Amino acid sequence: MSITPHTRTVEHVPSQAKAHPSPAVGGRVRNTGVASLGHRAPVLAIAGGTASGKSTLAQALALHRPTAVALIHLDDFYVPAHEPHRGVRTLSVTGVETLDWNHPGSIDEDAAAATLEAAATSGQHRMVVVEGLFALALPKIAAHATWRIYVHAPDDIRLARKLMRKIEIQRQDPLISLRNYLLSGRDRHAEYVAPSQHRADLVLDGTMPTTDLLTAVDHLLGANPAPAH
Repeated sequence: MSITPHTRTVEHVPSQAKAHPSPAVGGRVRNTGVASLGHRAPVLAIAGGTASGKSTLAQALALHRPTAVALIHLDDFYVPAHEPHRGVRTLSVTGVETLDWNHPGSIDEDAAAATLEAAATSGQHRMVVVEGLFALALPKIAAHATWRIYVHAPDDIRLARKLMRKIEIQRQDPLISLRNYLLSGRDRHAEYVAPSQHRADLVLDGTMPTTDLLTAVDHLLGANPAPAH
């Protein structure tokens, strides 16, 4: 298993978002446990490229610790695509201006950070897991992290997984995804996502079985317990 630990450094790293309700409303935070009032839950941030396996790992952690984890997906915090003055805009291969889904500036960082803070201080969770492309690249998200994980997978594996998802689940034309990947997706990953692995406490191989990844995460959390509050 390819697992690379890193020395943790204290570093502030440089949604379609609707009006964001409190963490208990709207499905943005999955509440799977109760902690004592006054407890500030530690935060595990998981980043990685598209289709690297980060969301699968985060969901597995929530199921692995069913009485403990609140789960936040940064994909829920993209600014509305129909609001042209918010987020970062780009031209797709079809020539239509659209939201740049591969740019951290398209995430409503303030709303995501507020939801994360609310979940961590609600007294309802023993741990909060936040996952997304930019979980280690957005300063206000990374600043909350007690532990930081980056899930790595080779570019060809990630692209194949994404295309399979487009075809089998979303029933979309994969040719558009391929062209957009070559137009900007590959460069955005290299500029904004891949460098964040150097900010991680642990880099995991996203091609490994989920059970192996869970074991590695358990070791990280056990060897580096959250500070008492």
